[in-house]
Amino acid sequence: MSEQAANSTEVGAASQASHQPSANKQHLILTGDRPTGPLHLGHFVGSLRNRVVYQNQYKQYIMIADAQALTDNMDDPAKVHNNVIEVALDYLAVGIDPSKSTIFIQSQIPELTELTFYYMNLVTISRLERNPTIKQEIILRNFERDIPAGFFTYPVSQAADITAFKASLVPVGEDQIPMIEQTNEIVRRFNRLAKKDILVECEALVPEIGRLPGIDGKAKMSKSLGNVINLGASEAEIKQAVRNVYTDPLHLKVDDPGHLEGNVAFTYLDAFDTDKEALQAMKDHYVRGGLGDSKVKARLEGILQDMLRPIRERRQEYEKDRGHVLQLLKEGTYRAREVAAKTNDEVKAAIGLKHF
Repeated sequence: MSEQAANSTEVGAASQASHQPSANKQHLILTGDRPTGPLHLGHFVGSLRNRVVYQNQYKQYIMIADAQALTDNMDDPAKVHNNVIEVALDYLAVGIDPSKSTIFIQSQIPELTELTFYYMNLVTISRLERNPTIKQEIILRNFERDIPAGFFTYPVSQAADITAFKASLVPVGEDQIPMIEQTNEIVRRFNRLAKKDILVECEALVPEIGRLPGIDGKAKMSKSLGNVINLGASEAEIKQAVRNVYTDPLHLKVDDPGHLEGNVAFTYLDAFDTDKEALQAMKDHYVRGGLGDSKVKARLEGILQDMLRPIRERRQEYEKDRGHVLQLLKEGTYRAREVAAKTNDEVKAAIGLKHF
């Protein structure tokens, strides 16, 4: 654990959130990931490296959302089950410290499901249909009207997750802000019903760099599209991925002026290159012409190799004892369930469901 904590600053010093409340241990953060595959650079930029910073500033709960992952993976539950440990390994490898952050498995806390059931009565079908995040996700998954009920109602489940821990801050991308708004609607409606403030409203914490495009230039890194660089990628895999990174299709000759917009190589350099002065000089050279894509990619590969090597090595060390990793998850889940159970009891008492 001491080695892990020592690496936290090294890995996590990178990005600050665009909205960053003052460091205050009174703030409680809830965040997490769906275990549908190993985590990648998109997760690292959007959330993981910030979590390493947050765990020293706030009380932080990190949820492995396996139950939520089943809302659109029920035909392959083994994928979700098997990736719970994979996600936990990535958490530990980047420097998330279970002595500072409570890491837990969603499905092992039945109180979250119970709260979801109660909150269903505070939300209408028409309100769920208006949620822009849900509408977009339905389009992306080609559900049309064949929408699994669990997926359609996952904003309610997410509200249960957030309110169970009385989280005041929830790190999300801008596309997820409607989910936070819907959570707060549920909080306000429940508190009016209870005639006292039992649940806590939360605030979206939006990172400065919210989402990386895929290496192919697609809008989003996606495991299903195969356009990702996993955090545990080998040197050869990183090298091959960088070779395939999308640049400027109009930059056919070295002397041609290059374009930065939509150029994934420079998007990644903006995210990971700490020498901003040298990077700006490279951009200027590229734009005026005379700089080949191969040199840009060489710089990018060097940065990614240096950044991911210690993460990969720590992951390999933790992987030697998966039983220990599972025990850490069990301990974190036990602590998290105690908190969720207390909130669940308060909710049941407020709506007259505590009979003995």
